[in-house]
Amino acid sequence: MLESSWEAFLPGPLLIGSEIYRGSTYGPKHPLAIPRVSTTLDLIRALGWLDPARYLDSPMASPDELCRFHDPAYIAALRRAEETQSVAPEDRERYRIGADGNPVYREVFRRPATSAGGVMMAARMTARDGGIAHVPGGGTHHGQRARASGFCYVNDAVLGLLAWLDAGLAPILYLDIDAHHGDGVEIAFAGEPRVTTLSIHEAGRWPFSGSGHAGPQALNLPVPPGFNDAEMRALLHGAVLPLIDRLRPEAIMLQCGADALEEDPLARLSLSNNAHAEFVGAVCRAAPRFLLLGGGGYNPWTVARCWARNWAVLNRLPIPERLPPEAEEVLRRLTFNRAAGRNPPGHWFTTLADPPREGPVREAVADLIQGTLPEALGAVA
Repeated sequence: MLESSWEAFLPGPLLIGSEIYRGSTYGPKHPLAIPRVSTTLDLIRALGWLDPARYLDSPMASPDELCRFHDPAYIAALRRAEETQSVAPEDRERYRIGADGNPVYREVFRRPATSAGGVMMAARMTARDGGIAHVPGGGTHHGQRARASGFCYVNDAVLGLLAWLDAGLAPILYLDIDAHHGDGVEIAFAGEPRVTTLSIHEAGRWPFSGSGHAGPQALNLPVPPGFNDAEMRALLHGAVLPLIDRLRPEAIMLQCGADALEEDPLARLSLSNNAHAEFVGAVCRAAPRFLLLGGGGYNPWTVARCWARNWAVLNRLPIPERLPPEAEEVLRRLTFNRAAGRNPPGHWFTTLADPPREGPVREAVADLIQGTLPEALGAVA
């Protein structure tokens, strides 16, 4: 881990959540029909890992706050969709609300506005005081300025980064280890020298962008299917930590989507949650301010276990070999209407730590470090 003279002075990590996620669903057949944030919070509480003084309810961002990035007409259309539970043909065509996997559902404005409110609050609090915050409801990294995209209606990551910029912080580093390229964040900060983005994602997967660097401040590491723990470790130590060492950011945001885990139905990567825990542990104290967001992840057991484990990493808490009965019960209550949900393995109920998924560091991954990264690192010197 990089040495940090400020580490001893950071306040304890904050956890920011909301009850709006409990029972909220994009629809019974949608990948986001599953409970993720509520299960994560329930699991953390059942493990006795939550000091009430360090839990904050996420506020709902106001339309004016959302318009710090988003088009006011788009935000107005999103509010109309929630109020009427329908979408006009012209709004669907222009803003993709009710299209492309972005359904109209009961909280279609309030839920993303709450995610954004939590990330913005975390950014403002850490801008002032420094420290660490975990916002598992955040991470909607595909949202565009004037349209919904990739199940994302607003881009809470962009709004949080803008809150840091508004506080005068620079340079800022945005890291993204979701299986899908963080295109919305990259596009939002194109040409902004104060923000560097780095996305590790599956090559050739939707949104079919991020195949290479989009300039010196937008670095992309597209990895092959079957990407394993050893390969993630190679990128962490060969690319990410050298970039942090060169950049010396005042703040780091990490989008930690869990869809790169092997059991996720929407990607073909093969990480265990050990890789996520190692990544989070290596970067969470490498700057005076650190925000950890959620993101993708479409298997309820793997998402909740990963994000709860990340909270333990932020707090340096030991992981029990076997979960206590209260935590096991949280996981046994889950259902999943996909093939993996019909016969889930026992460790999904009884442990947080996955079996390791090590393997060779393949040439395609090594080339990302040895080929393109030295030039990119030099660009941010």
